[in-house]
Amino acid sequence: MAQRIRVGIVFGGASSEHDVSCLTAGGVSRAIDADRFEVVGIGITPSGRWVQVPADELRALRKQGDELPRLDESRPTAVLLPGAGDGSARIATIDGDRLADVRPFDVAFTLLHGPFGEDGTIQGMFEMLGVKYVGSGVAASANGMDKDLMKRTLAASGLPGCRFVTVTARQWSQQREESLARIAKLGFPVFVKPARGGSSVGITKVDAVDELEQAVLFAQKFDPKLVVEEGVLGAREVEFAVLGGRGGAPRVSLPGEIVMRTDGAFYDFEAKYVSDDDAILMVPTAMDDELRERAADVAARTFEAMGAEGLARVDLFLAADGHVLVNEINTMPGFTHISMFPALWAASGMDYTALITDLIEQALERPVGLR
Repeated sequence: MAQRIRVGIVFGGASSEHDVSCLTAGGVSRAIDADRFEVVGIGITPSGRWVQVPADELRALRKQGDELPRLDESRPTAVLLPGAGDGSARIATIDGDRLADVRPFDVAFTLLHGPFGEDGTIQGMFEMLGVKYVGSGVAASANGMDKDLMKRTLAASGLPGCRFVTVTARQWSQQREESLARIAKLGFPVFVKPARGGSSVGITKVDAVDELEQAVLFAQKFDPKLVVEEGVLGAREVEFAVLGGRGGAPRVSLPGEIVMRTDGAFYDFEAKYVSDDDAILMVPTAMDDELRERAADVAARTFEAMGAEGLARVDLFLAADGHVLVNEINTMPGFTHISMFPALWAASGMDYTALITDLIEQALERPVGLR
């Protein structure tokens, strides 16, 4: 039997999405093709320390009731080391003044969500060390995480989106009335969001101007920079999963749709990861051929305009007048049992295990350095 490819699954992280990352890592490690791949568990604790996690413990990470899994701080600190110049690396535990349990891996599968992982930071470290890794590079990851920069990039590329206002910490502290006036021009409802966050953490739907200040202060707990978006009334919220083309055009899945069970509700953190009852995920969703092809084309163009690699989920609004609007791109979507990304590919003919294999193969095929 040929030696298995060693995959360093990097998860956890210092962001507010730590628990979601742990949940994703558990799902991926259970579904990975064990005949081809050997899992090397690389955790990052909530305080930002790197640690080694045995593969069996990694596979055991799952939701317990309403509680999401989480790394504790009791494990000894580990350190990432460069490999032999072939795209590989090593993880080692610090034991006093020496390194112990040195484990090499051939490719990194980074499952970090949010800042300090999904935002180009760890991708930059891998680039500097010459490590092969799954997913988008530095620029696409950074711009995809920052909703302000993402929307500016897509607009410059001619892709349609909803109206938005960016509010920085300085603008809020020194130009509060002007900031509130800019937001009010969007009309209501609006969605107040941390600019550099994900998993719907810190988002508030605002229906009137007197609710704005509280929503802004809440979002600023997660990011001092905010994006406020107009609510697209009567729109369908659909999503496409996109894979790198491996030498050709991006591959786009069938569409899925999120339908909230309660009128006026939105797809928040609770609905995504805790409750199984708040939303219905239509996978695939019904759509006439012309609209599906038009929306899929927007999803593929979004992937390419952002310079994404490997994978992304593109979220769209289908407005009541037939227009397709880009909501956002997620360069590291979730892989939980209720996540749209693997579900969309399963509906399109690629199961969970095959999807993980495809992503690892893309990373191994991709050269390190500028490309």
